[in-house]
Amino acid sequence: MLRLRREAVGNHSYSGDIQASLHKDEKAIFRLLLERVRRLSFSGKILLASLLFMTGCDRAPQATQLAPAGGDWHEFQGTWTTSGSRNIMPLAGDRRASISNFSGSLVLAGPSRPDVGFRAEAIVFNDSLTGLTGRAVWTDEHGDQAFSELQLAGTQTDNKIVGTFIGGTGRYAGATGTYEFAWRFVLESEDGNLQGESVGLKGRVRVNSAQASSGIGDPRS
Repeated sequence: MLRLRREAVGNHSYSGDIQASLHKDEKAIFRLLLERVRRLSFSGKILLASLLFMTGCDRAPQATQLAPAGGDWHEFQGTWTTSGSRNIMPLAGDRRASISNFSGSLVLAGPSRPDVGFRAEAIVFNDSLTGLTGRAVWTDEHGDQAFSELQLAGTQTDNKIVGTFIGGTGRYAGATGTYEFAWRFVLESEDGNLQGESVGLKGRVRVNSAQASSGIGDPRS
């Protein structure tokens, strides 16, 4: 009997070591995937995000990853790739104002990310003197949306934008948190067509579990 108990304890310890090793390997894989995504061309990122989005729509039902009972924070990193248009209004001197519309894809990484991919849209107003402000909507493969406000942090030269979650629908109802990134344009044509991508996007989001509890175990997830 004593020998059997020792073997059981030994097996339990071995199982714990395996789980710890698997968790460590999973984090390493996430970091590798994010680095590979960053190295893709602009069109490659668009294609990858589209494939992830379509795969999510067709995958078998599983338990939702968002809104655990404790309303924990979900940290994430990712890349936001968009195209759009911009209208510019010249003002006094060198000052100018512009309104831009963007639509594209957002790919997230990290063990606690809220989801792997979103359709991401934004409307941005920018004044070269007073700064940037805007609104963004992230839509997952189920149609659930997360809303956020965009604001320039610092100066135009710093090019640092901060997003603040202000709620959402479905699984993202009551969403709070922030994210930040810098922006890099890869195409700016004279007729106002734009293509760009985020640099160093990272943040965290938490969902009000009382409002989003209906999403837990939702068969759509």
